[in-house]
Amino acid sequence: MRHKTSLHVRWADLDAFGHINNAVYLVYVQEARADFTWYARQARGEQPILADMVVARAEVDYIEPLYEGGVNVDVEIYVTRIGNSSFDLAYEISLDGVINSKAKTVQVAVSMETKKSRPLNEIEREFLVKYLPQPTEAK
Repeated sequence: MRHKTSLHVRWADLDAFGHINNAVYLVYVQEARADFTWYARQARGEQPILADMVVARAEVDYIEPLYEGGVNVDVEIYVTRIGNSSFDLAYEISLDGVINSKAKTVQVAVSMETKKSRPLNEIEREFLVKYLPQPTEAK
C-alpha cells in the first residue's frame, strides 16, 4: 500500500531557470510525510503517529524537471525498511502520472525526554508494515 497526497506548486517554488528549485523537493517530501503520519490520520479520526521522529538522511533523484507553478503534484510514499529505531521511506513525485523525481529518507524515532533514539513501538510497526511493498508491488 502507498500513501498519496497532492501538493500545490507555488510561484515561489520556481527558480531563475524556470523550474522547481532542487531544495523545494525536500519541502514536498516533508509535507507529504507530515500528511502521512499526521494530517491524513487526523482526517480519518485516528491519532497522529511518529511525531517524535527526525530525518537522519535524505536523498533526491531528479528525473524530469517541473516547469509549472499553480499546479498540483502527487507524492506517493511507501516504506522500504523497518529497523529497531529507524525506518526508510521512499517517495515518488509526479505530475499528470509522469514521475519527475524520487526521494528516500531515513527517519529515527526519538525520545522527547532523552533526545536520543528509541525503539519503534508495536503500534508504529503495525502502521509502517502496512506500507511495505508486497512482492507483486515491487517496482
